[in-house]
Amino acid sequence: MLDPESPAGRRPLKSRQFPFFQKLAERLARDGVTPNTISFYSLVFGASAGLAFAITAHCPGWLARIFFLAAAVFIQLRLICNLIDGMVAVEHQRKSPEGELWNEVPDRFSDVATIVGAGFALGSHPLLGFIGAILALLTAYVRALGASVGAGQIFAGIGGKPQRMFLLTVTAVAMTVLMRPVMMTIGLILVCLAAAATVAERLKIIRNHLYSTH
Repeated sequence: MLDPESPAGRRPLKSRQFPFFQKLAERLARDGVTPNTISFYSLVFGASAGLAFAITAHCPGWLARIFFLAAAVFIQLRLICNLIDGMVAVEHQRKSPEGELWNEVPDRFSDVATIVGAGFALGSHPLLGFIGAILALLTAYVRALGASVGAGQIFAGIGGKPQRMFLLTVTAVAMTVLMRPVMMTIGLILVCLAAAATVAERLKIIRNHLYSTH
């Protein structure tokens, strides 16, 4: 569950090994782009995804499709930023004293903005968006709790950030193609269920760790 390259632990991602992302991180580091700047843009893209989702409820059909597609693209751009900022910081030694703040805080705001925005999308329900956002924050809280009690940064679970964003991306693309409003509701329900299951799984891991060390 931990990446040995970082004392604080990093989410294990196979995409770090993709040549395209390695070259992109190398180029950004060489050009002097800081990890904190990349993290800031991840927040911009996350908020843009939420805004694009929300706008779909106020557009004619063809324009709503465009905004659903835009939401999917913004989510992926956010995830790329989340990947690249860590690669620039760790692999290219561009860490800063406030790097941990920039690594975590924009992610939490991005999660809330994107998921709450999805709750206001065409065919969705605001309550699902708020519940999803709360559960997303809880997954991050429990992960950090694991580190605080000595269990390490826990990335286990079927509803971590990559999985939640994958579900929302698939939902947005499905809406772009098929424009069936019920798909947004189903997509957000799946996000909520996956996040809730992840909170439970991570708490179980922490509980087992506490019992094993006492």
